[in-house]
Amino acid sequence: MKRIYLDYAATTPVDKRVLKAMEPYFEKEFANTMSIHGMGEKAAEAVEKARKQVAGLIGAKTSRVFFTGSATESNNWAIKGLAWANRDRGKHLIISAIEHDCVLNSARWLKGEGWEVSVLGVDGDGLVRLGDLEKMIKSDTVLVSVIHGNNEVGTIQDLEKIGQICRERGVYFHTDAAQSFGKEKIAVEEMKIDLLTASSHKIYGPKGAALLYIREGVKIAPLLHGGGQENRMRSSTVNVPAIVGFGKAAEICKREMEGENERLKRLRDKLIKGILEISGTKLNGHPTKRLVNNVNISFKNIEGESLLLRLDMGGIEVSTGSACSSASLEPSHVLLAMGLGAEAAHGSIRFSLGRWTREEEIGEVLKKLTKIVNSLRRMSPYKDYA
Repeated sequence: MKRIYLDYAATTPVDKRVLKAMEPYFEKEFANTMSIHGMGEKAAEAVEKARKQVAGLIGAKTSRVFFTGSATESNNWAIKGLAWANRDRGKHLIISAIEHDCVLNSARWLKGEGWEVSVLGVDGDGLVRLGDLEKMIKSDTVLVSVIHGNNEVGTIQDLEKIGQICRERGVYFHTDAAQSFGKEKIAVEEMKIDLLTASSHKIYGPKGAALLYIREGVKIAPLLHGGGQENRMRSSTVNVPAIVGFGKAAEICKREMEGENERLKRLRDKLIKGILEISGTKLNGHPTKRLVNNVNISFKNIEGESLLLRLDMGGIEVSTGSACSSASLEPSHVLLAMGLGAEAAHGSIRFSLGRWTREEEIGEVLKKLTKIVNSLRRMSPYKDYA
């Protein structure tokens, strides 16, 4: 049975062009970047080329991009490293209610270390309330962290306005851009972003490579200590093949993003329109300020996991919320923060499109989805789904 993959927000396949760029660094150019012989210098040059490629996607100075092993590591470093280095300024930080679990749990850890953590609420579309942010910032606030494109519902925040508020108040601003990097135009200087997280495997690069952009002048402590790689900011043997792949993936995104976004938006809107023709369905997230590949739908009186499994049996691979926490039985904290009840949150499915999604696949998904929803509803004890 042909599979239809609609879980690109969880991870993407490696583009063949990326794989080709990586291949020499597994066997022929395999040296350690810290070695001072010729092969080591070639490996170091390849990493610097990749640094320039990823920096080009966000308008950053090449020297301010630091490679890490994952977006989770980058987010932990941004939150904890900045907190450790700025304890003399204060011990208060603000995060939004719809952050990825790695940001939420980093903040919770700091709370256990004596920090005060304020949670910035969102409206029914998942947009942060800027007025509330202005009121929350205090004299001892050190950091504000707000996700750019939400990984579950796709809502895109206005980074420029948030950055302006933070810059005017002398507070550092971090954004998790793992989902938006390579899809949305980001300019770190104009948007007044102090720290930014991005990841390779969300843009058709390999797993095991990510970055943290740190604006010049930002005071931050390293998360990892050791041999002093990444300009003494992130010790660990450099994953040269993965970083080379990350750079190539970013280069492709920069070149093809505009045309690809138009194609994905058209397919996304077709999928949304078709699903909303099924009774008892609701689109979650902002109707227009959303990632071009994200469709999050609540299906009334249907358990999301049951729908996911039936879709999987039919050859369609989707997700219930964030793939990183899909084993959890708890309803999505993102949907709850947006005002959905636990039942509606449990009945939500995320469809995420990508580079190899085709229009005929959207038609096939709508056809199978309608049949599966009707079948599950016939078995449901609830009949008020019209």
